[in-house]
Amino acid sequence: MDAVRLIGASRRALMRSGDASETMAEAWQAQALAQAIGSRLAVSGPPELRGEALGLTELAGRGCGVLGAPALDVSSLRAAQLTGLGDARLALLELGGLLGEVGITLVGIACAAADEGTYWQCMEAIDAADESRDRVLEMLRRLAVRDQGAATG
Repeated sequence: MDAVRLIGASRRALMRSGDASETMAEAWQAQALAQAIGSRLAVSGPPELRGEALGLTELAGRGCGVLGAPALDVSSLRAAQLTGLGDARLALLELGGLLGEVGITLVGIACAAADEGTYWQCMEAIDAADESRDRVLEMLRRLAVRDQGAATG
């Protein structure tokens, strides 16, 4: 499945998630998908994105590590269903939106957390999602600079 469709599926699943553990599992899915997209861009994306894409892969991996892997079978893992990126710009725009939504959702969980462990887990995951989103925005900026150079050249 292409990246944009998987991101859409993740957004819908995040919106439908109920309790904190289900929402945190969806946040993990989003970070795993960001990691897979970053890896794909690092290997076969535009050359000017490869460094930032590697950074995205590392940051999203940190987000997955903070949240802890939910008990999922491979068929439920959206990142494993990634077959292609399609339009890199559109995929990055959608991924940036998803990561922003993940951060906002985790803020809600952190505010309502009954224990300090969940609170700090959410805070670290929010930080990872925010940093991942920053990488996505930088890649979008680089694509815009490339396209502007091509238009004037």
